Amino acid sequence: MLAIFKRELRSYFSTSIGYIFVGIFLALNGAIFSYCTLQQFENSNVSLYFTLMIFAFVVILPLITMKLFSEERKLKTEQLLLTSPVSLWSMVFAKFLAAYTIFASTFLVGSCNFVVLYEYGQPSTAIIFGNIISILLVGAAFIAVGVFVSALTENQLIAAFGTMAILFLMLLLGIVGSYINFTPLRVLVNWLSIFTRFFPFTYGEFSFSAIVYYASIAFVFLFLTVRVFEKRRWE
Repeated sequence: MLAIFKRELRSYFSTSIGYIFVGIFLALNGAIFSYCTLQQFENSNVSLYFTLMIFAFVVILPLITMKLFSEERKLKTEQLLLTSPVSLWSMVFAKFLAAYTIFASTFLVGSCNFVVLYEYGQPSTAIIFGNIISILLVGAAFIAVGVFVSALTENQLIAAFGTMAILFLMLLLGIVGSYINFTPLRVLVNWLSIFTRFFPFTYGEFSFSAIVYYASIAFVFLFLTVRVFEKRRWE
């Protein structure tokens, strides 16, 4: 598993995709941070910054997940992975962990922006750290979705746009939920909503149920990815 993780991590920077992702991520992060905080002066809104970043993830996270398995299939190296002395769970998790490492590292570097806020005021540390934790959890769930979609096709563009569509629908649930009049359906939609679980962290509240929720999403999509390869191994 460690060998696959290291190989995948190196592959991001042996090609341009890793540099493109880091550049786009930090540029968007800086622009959104500046708009929501520095340009708003006393009306700065840290929670809005994190909310907008989640929407930005719909576009930028597929950049690091689209190649994970689709490239292996296109280059005909998938069989080498399937016949290697590594369990399918280890193979899938190693790929996931490599993508998550790139994402988390880049996001944490971008979070150094908050040092600037302490130079001009006293922002709530609990709210900032609560949002950072929630973003890392949301990122894990989103990357797991991307891993699954990448396993379904050998076309990286299809993998990218497919992931974007699923992530957008997941975010859309939180928006349309308030417009549903049928109470049982509204409760179900709000329960599945990314935003419903995200909001407690924006107020600096630690939500154990949200951690379980995001971890469950990541687990389900990684499990589905393993099932895809189990089926493919015996075809």
